[in-house]
Amino acid sequence: MFAAIREFFERRRVRKFGLTAEKWEAAVADWPVMARYQNTERDALRELTFRFIARKDFVSGGGFVLTDAMCLKVATMACVPILHLDLDWYDNWYSVILYEDDFMPADAHMTEDGVVHDEAPVLSGEAWLRGPVILSWGAVNDAGPHASDGRAHNVVIHEMAHKLDMLRDGANGAPPLHPDMRRGEWHEYFSAAWERLHHDQDAHRDLPVDEYALTSPAEFFAVCSETFFEDPQRLKGGLPEVYRLLCQFYRQQPVPLARPGL
Repeated sequence: MFAAIREFFERRRVRKFGLTAEKWEAAVADWPVMARYQNTERDALRELTFRFIARKDFVSGGGFVLTDAMCLKVATMACVPILHLDLDWYDNWYSVILYEDDFMPADAHMTEDGVVHDEAPVLSGEAWLRGPVILSWGAVNDAGPHASDGRAHNVVIHEMAHKLDMLRDGANGAPPLHPDMRRGEWHEYFSAAWERLHHDQDAHRDLPVDEYALTSPAEFFAVCSETFFEDPQRLKGGLPEVYRLLCQFYRQQPVPLARPGL
């Protein structure tokens, strides 16, 4: 009963916002990942995106003027990880704050002269426990493999992975798993991959993911997640067990399975 009522109000908000398939297609046309989603799966992603916008408030950060296209693109990137999960995985927070560029973290202490005393760096994305997701529009548009190192980046997927991770005991790299997944296996393979990448970094070897993944287990999960969607072949080749577990968790196979006989 509650689900039906909620769906009714979501559809009404979508109509009020004037969201259409044409607007959505135009907003995501320059994101290469969209080529992976076609036919019924693409339709499902569009509908999920509209429902996301109906549930979340998009807020301007620092006076940045938001457009429908910006909101649609961010919402689509946010919905890709949960396409085969459910929008309820994002139920415990309500707003997306979008700045034009990198922003000052909320815990930075600034004097009247504009001096930051805790030396906090500016951020391109931030996710709060039971709070908003904060993003830089410049970073959103910078999604994909970077020319400097060839590694994949997607600040929206990165922060959404943190949100999923926070659903179980805070952000620690261990999100709630499906009943057919084993937590011991997750811990074993993610820990082994974490240790291996630390050794590879110490040996100055090329890493399959951005070195920021080695900051903490939470960042390792988030960085691997953005690589999983933006450059899945690289993740599968470099960290095959992590790739396999993320396929199980996200219920997606971004690297198509080979057909028998090929």
